[in-house]
Amino acid sequence: MTKTTLTPAVLHPMGKLQRQVQSLVNSRKLKPTDSLWKVGLLFPDKWSYLKDELIDFEFSMQDPIATFLEVETWEDE
Repeated sequence: MTKTTLTPAVLHPMGKLQRQVQSLVNSRKLKPTDSLWKVGLLFPDKWSYLKDELIDFEFSMQDPIATFLEVETWEDE
């Protein structure tokens, strides 16, 4: 008998952030129309890294959170 093990997919850091931001929108702590820079107020210890990642994915800090939440897959090229 062969035992198969399923390895969970590793979530991209932007995917993880996206889930956290979606949760904040759902709880009404953020609005979809808020600018991405507001995320930095909620994640100050990680913001430098997250901001750099967002810029690498061609987001500006003035883009609405809704645009960030619309991304379906995160892949580094």
